[in-house]
Amino acid sequence: MKRVLVVDDEKGVRDLFCRVLETAGYEVASAESGEQALEILEQENFSLLLFDLNLPGIDGIELCKRVRKLLPISIIFAITGYASLFHLHDCRQAGFDDYFIKPISIKDLLAEVRLASKKIDRWLDREA
Repeated sequence: MKRVLVVDDEKGVRDLFCRVLETAGYEVASAESGEQALEILEQENFSLLLFDLNLPGIDGIELCKRVRKLLPISIIFAITGYASLFHLHDCRQAGFDDYFIKPISIKDLLAEVRLASKKIDRWLDREA
């Protein structure tokens, strides 16, 4: 089973993502800050991660940089309320694989998460 970590300071967004992803068959954990996410990642591994960019404390860009070093074979999505070309450039440099702009279509979110799961499966099959 694929494990997903959702990191967003908005409780409603976290709860919605968790509910949708769990219904789709994923094991989901959540965090409300970058610091809390790093604490969770010290104890558990996740193959799929969704990070809000505008987090208090450690923001999504910095969190992605740190997590990319810890979990190189993972797929990390950025979540943002707005996206400028400059901001998206920062996301790519930090190591994000893709991004979503709020409000997010649940259909699109699930499609991308399923696609990401298939990619991870391929990568892990090659390592075995």
